[in-house]
Amino acid sequence: MKRIKNIPNFILILLLSLIVVTSCQKDDGPSGNTNPQENIPDTFSEYFGNEISRDFLGTVIDKNHNPIEGATITIGSSTATTDSNGVFIINGATVNQRFGYVKAEKPGYIHASRSVVPSNGTNKVNIMMLEATVVGSVTSGSSGTVTDNDGSSVSFDGNFIKEDGTSYSGSVDVIMHHLDPTDEDMPLQMPGMLYAENENGAERMLQTLGMLAVELRGSGGEDLNLSEGSTSEIKIPVDASLMSIAPATIPLWYFDETTGYWKEEGQATLQGNMYVGTVSHFSFWNCDIPAEAITLCVTTTDEDNVPLANMSVSITSATFGTTYGYTNENGEVCGYVPSNESLVLNVYSYNFCDDASLYNETIGPFNSDSSITVVVPDNPDVIQETVVGTFNTCNGQPVSDGYVQLSYGNQTFIDTVTNGDFEINLLRCTESNTFGIEASDYVNLQTTDSISYTFTTPLTNIGTISACNAVTEFIEYTVDDGESVFIFENISANFYLESPNYPGPTIDIFASSNNQNNCYYMFGVLNDPDYLGTYDSFAFDGSVSDDTGFFIGECLNVAPENNNITYNLTALGDVGEYIDVNFSGSYEDYQGNPHTITGVVHVLRDN
Repeated sequence: MKRIKNIPNFILILLLSLIVVTSCQKDDGPSGNTNPQENIPDTFSEYFGNEISRDFLGTVIDKNHNPIEGATITIGSSTATTDSNGVFIINGATVNQRFGYVKAEKPGYIHASRSVVPSNGTNKVNIMMLEATVVGSVTSGSSGTVTDNDGSSVSFDGNFIKEDGTSYSGSVDVIMHHLDPTDEDMPLQMPGMLYAENENGAERMLQTLGMLAVELRGSGGEDLNLSEGSTSEIKIPVDASLMSIAPATIPLWYFDETTGYWKEEGQATLQGNMYVGTVSHFSFWNCDIPAEAITLCVTTTDEDNVPLANMSVSITSATFGTTYGYTNENGEVCGYVPSNESLVLNVYSYNFCDDASLYNETIGPFNSDSSITVVVPDNPDVIQETVVGTFNTCNGQPVSDGYVQLSYGNQTFIDTVTNGDFEINLLRCTESNTFGIEASDYVNLQTTDSISYTFTTPLTNIGTISACNAVTEFIEYTVDDGESVFIFENISANFYLESPNYPGPTIDIFASSNNQNNCYYMFGVLNDPDYLGTYDSFAFDGSVSDDTGFFIGECLNVAPENNNITYNLTALGDVGEYIDVNFSGSYEDYQGNPHTITGVVHVLRDN
């Protein structure tokens, strides 16, 4: 298996916080199975380890999976703002060895966050923010109940306070969201991760049977909470598929937005299909069964000991079900798993070609923090691809703080760029060989257009792309790894079903800046009716021919003979839409000298 590196994806979670899937552990008292020999520190944060510096790349999306622009991201003392793609980059954030906390805030949304066990390399996180939708209202001084459509509800005694602790009088808007464990988006929506401090001060991992987010707003939009000594009754629905495993009583946990983890406080009782409990303040409340946990880091490598990135790693517990995580560019993923239990580990390629895993092993039991390495054997059904290129600013300088998105099928891989060069590796199936590239200069807020390419397996060199929002079309090519040539204007691009010397479809693209050293001519005879695809070079001499292929004209000093350039026609739109061609290979000039060339044509069709 060849080297696989840097395959992040902006819709993935790089942590192994377990969610309920198939089974449930019996609770042994309000705090679960407490080990009497457990060494509980004086301060819970002592579990986190020493402070370290780590890099983060993340995406913030809404409930419809659309990017959220302008969200404020905080990691320790570091802050950033999401761009138009919902992406943020924070390098050198201060976190702890076993715990990092990422917060996201934006007006109109409830507070959102993600907690992780930081790994080496770039930590990639995804956060789904929920809109601050008012479900109902109550009035101070009077009792009242607000019920959502799914039956979740909150009852109030009418006593509220402002953030400064003073009493509040007036109308109270109740923002409420029920988070269902059977919803595939729940891991993106929930705050932090399923990691908690129990009532004895010990760390636990959690198995959730449902969460309820509640935020209170005054008539002026101010944040409110319950008065000292006041309580509310909450009701959290249990999905029908989980009723058979729901215990009669279950611990309640609230999410501490300051610390970034859950804390045990009280319990709920199962009444019908509802867990009913009493709470004294609001944030997220969670019905969970706790378990003792350790951190486990899994590193995947190929048979040559090269790290495999973006592999899907699943951990299955007979007690707590199955969860998935994805390896970073170092082939590593870390998270909390149950201690003292045998676990089943499976490794899949990100793009699931079928249901079969690439690797399977029973691991554990583990009674302390552990790291393991697994060697994934080669698989003939999976194609390995490497995409490389250079990402420059609009003035031709290497991008120092940006990212590149590669879209393939319904997947989007995202990778940071710090010195202009990028390399994205992926495993794919055989169904499709086209992909798209879009890049963003995070500092200068400039982007490239989305450009289509075809894989030239196993290595695809897309050359140089530039972040210039004002540029609507361009031609770029690089000869012998020299300076890239860009043409942004005076471009003519035409498509003909028939031409005088060629009865079939042809493409004719010409561009010039009145400088013979900065011009471009391309002529292509296409397959009919399947225009898109890969073409070889052909010796164009103006005479009638049945050949199909592409030819680059004299202004590039490309001789027709000894020309081994491969062309990929990936888009052929209507008039006013794009024609996309990327090409690479070797050729001889008219003097017989050998050269290499890569290039991209992204032009608007004129005819």
